[in-house]
Amino acid sequence: MKYVSTRGEAPEVGFSDVLLTGLAPDGGLYVPRQWPRLRSDEIGGFAGRPYADVAADILGRFCADEIESTALQQMCREAYASFRHPAVAPLIQLDSNAWLLELFRGPTFAFKDLAMQLLSRLMDHVLTARGRRATIVAATSGDTGGSATEAFRGKANVDLFVLFPKGRVSPVQQRQMTTVADANVHAIAIDGSFDDCQALVKGLFGNRRLRRSLSLAAVNSINWARIVAQTAYYFTASVALGGPARALSFCVPTGNFGDIFAGFVASEMGLPIERLVIATNSNDILARALQTGRYELRDVVPTASPSMDIQISSNFERLLWQASASEGAQVRRAMNQMQQSDAFVIEPAALAWIRERFSADSASESEMAATMSKTLDETGYLADPHTSVALAVAGKQASNANAGPMVTLATAHPAKFPNAVEAATGRRPTPPAEIAELEDREERFIILENDLAGLERHIEENARGASLEA
Repeated sequence: MKYVSTRGEAPEVGFSDVLLTGLAPDGGLYVPRQWPRLRSDEIGGFAGRPYADVAADILGRFCADEIESTALQQMCREAYASFRHPAVAPLIQLDSNAWLLELFRGPTFAFKDLAMQLLSRLMDHVLTARGRRATIVAATSGDTGGSATEAFRGKANVDLFVLFPKGRVSPVQQRQMTTVADANVHAIAIDGSFDDCQALVKGLFGNRRLRRSLSLAAVNSINWARIVAQTAYYFTASVALGGPARALSFCVPTGNFGDIFAGFVASEMGLPIERLVIATNSNDILARALQTGRYELRDVVPTASPSMDIQISSNFERLLWQASASEGAQVRRAMNQMQQSDAFVIEPAALAWIRERFSADSASESEMAATMSKTLDETGYLADPHTSVALAVAGKQASNANAGPMVTLATAHPAKFPNAVEAATGRRPTPPAEIAELEDREERFIILENDLAGLERHIEENARGASLEA
């Protein structure tokens, strides 16, 4: 299978190159030239199978010509062996037609673990085969950094640099990045927002000399392998609730658009999905874009759901490419307009195409808190702020949905946000031992200005180069 850039000006490459580069040379994001399709009987055959086996089957359809199936199956089994539930991503029923898909049973108690634990093994496998070292850079609004740190810590052929917005992640999220002693992990607090961190990462990839000399790689959801790994739980949730004979709807707390785009990928592969619901917090650029057709940046407002405090949702570019009939020129125009004026207008045909498949709404801070409290009172379930945003939006969408179940993605453990949970419900979540012990660890990070040149100097001074002999 070959991959192309959303901006249409980069050569086609294979899965391993996509895995190790992340961002295309023309600034676009990689997408498969064509979607692998599953028959209904193949989807139905996932019922009762271990999660790792389903993940290996899905991922194998995107890389089977480059990674041997036995090795891929072993990597998937290792990636999910440490998860704290035998189902890996269990379903919790809230009422007759509402379900939660718990995605936080991994080592850092966030949904990012489902992709990151597998991604680290895939990258290690390819780097070892090629005799190379990689310098990984990641921007995080909270959970990606901790998940990447846990997945890549101690890796001999990887240096990891994690950028997070200073003072804009929860204390638990920060400590998951900054209390790791492994020498290959470098946590960097940027004096700015997540969008600033993300822009710096893209700026690093725009430096061709640095990109080549340090073999830069990305593990944000701009990396296609992250998206594919997340696609698996849409299939497992569907078959557990009667799919593919009936279609589900999914409501997803959305920041960088990767998690919900994985649901779109599942639908393109043949999984019946009634509706994909984009749930945003007060930083509601995606909800506004679908309502008005204008994607317009505004200032980021800090909220109790910091992983969603984003205005530039990178993976929306992948959807825009798909909605534009794979026209790289349309995507380039839109991205150029956004760079020049912080906004672009979605072409009418593309907007109509997106609206057929997606709904979107937002939940304010007060709506989020009220939903968290109501969910606890009525069901006994304590949800984190991000999940509560999605539950609030799912409630608004319920009257518009058909008879099929609505599955809300639960993306983080409430103990990662104890102050917000206590403020909303009066109950302080009991932290798992792995979170509680973070308080006793010494933090190790540096603070940098929002300056690309300064960041480049820091990485060059601390990275070990691109070959295993370096």
